[in-house]
Amino acid sequence: MNVLLAGDVGGTKTNLALYSPEKGPREPLVRVTFPSSAYGSFEDMAAEFLRQSGAVLSCAVFGVAGPVEGSRAQITNLQWVIDADRLAPVLGSGHINLLNDLEATALGIPFLNQADLHVLNEGEPEPGGPIGVIAPGTGLGEAYLTWDGSCYLAHASEGGHTDFAPRTPREVKLLEYLMERYGHVSYERICSGSGIPNIYAFLRDKGYYREPAWLAEELEKATDRTVVIRETAQNSTRACELCTETLKMFVSILGAETGNLALNILPTGGIYLAGGLPPRILGMLESDVFLDAYVAKGRLSRILKRIPIHIILNTDLCLIGAASFGMDIMKTWDERR
Repeated sequence: MNVLLAGDVGGTKTNLALYSPEKGPREPLVRVTFPSSAYGSFEDMAAEFLRQSGAVLSCAVFGVAGPVEGSRAQITNLQWVIDADRLAPVLGSGHINLLNDLEATALGIPFLNQADLHVLNEGEPEPGGPIGVIAPGTGLGEAYLTWDGSCYLAHASEGGHTDFAPRTPREVKLLEYLMERYGHVSYERICSGSGIPNIYAFLRDKGYYREPAWLAEELEKATDRTVVIRETAQNSTRACELCTETLKMFVSILGAETGNLALNILPTGGIYLAGGLPPRILGMLESDVFLDAYVAKGRLSRILKRIPIHIILNTDLCLIGAASFGMDIMKTWDERR
């Protein structure tokens, strides 16, 4: 049986799955999630997965959280370099493709169904119109799709690393605060899982809101400060103004950057919010905070209001896209035989 290995390789976790072309990209034969930082290299992780599964591969496709240059990729938020030539003997296959994770995510969008989506803005979708994808997870990914007359083509970008543009006096102070820490301040430094603690620290250190002692203790012990801040902000039984305002600021800036993406590519086919964070903060995204920031583009606000916005609830979209890419390759092989 032809077996495809697909992967969603991220700074926090990595999903690996085996697929058969007969079952399609939505039905993995085996799927395993690994903590990325627990492995010294991707080769070590892949070798363990293959030992567990006993699979013999026809080819492999990996969506990786970082820029892809030829057959190599550096994971942005992890000290891994993935090299297809080094991977080949580990996987037992020389047919290895590396995609930017947002390109793989974008490739998965045509395979979504209604149950995979939550509508934020109905808009007025244009058939065959460009589609934008923005994905706050550990980092911030952006991509887009264009229609070639018969299907959508996915295009990677590193838009999450563009310069953060403050819109309010408080955001100006946030920029100044983060410039002292990082020098260059991109949207990813703010609009991502790794960025939420940056907003929190700014609001605390500049005296906007007080940090409760019990929360300081929890954050000191936490392995992931973002989870503590996010869950506390949405916990109605244990209020914390600092966490609530942190999440509001995050959502507002995410809305503004989503609007920037919309102006850059005019995605009349819609915008899709992917990544691990949006499904976990649905209530906040449904508030006026996100959409008010999204449409606040002066004379062009009317255009943005017409663009549909969806939250992707299916967290395996990168895997689905990587698998579909691999299946297209395998189909081409079959046609040439």
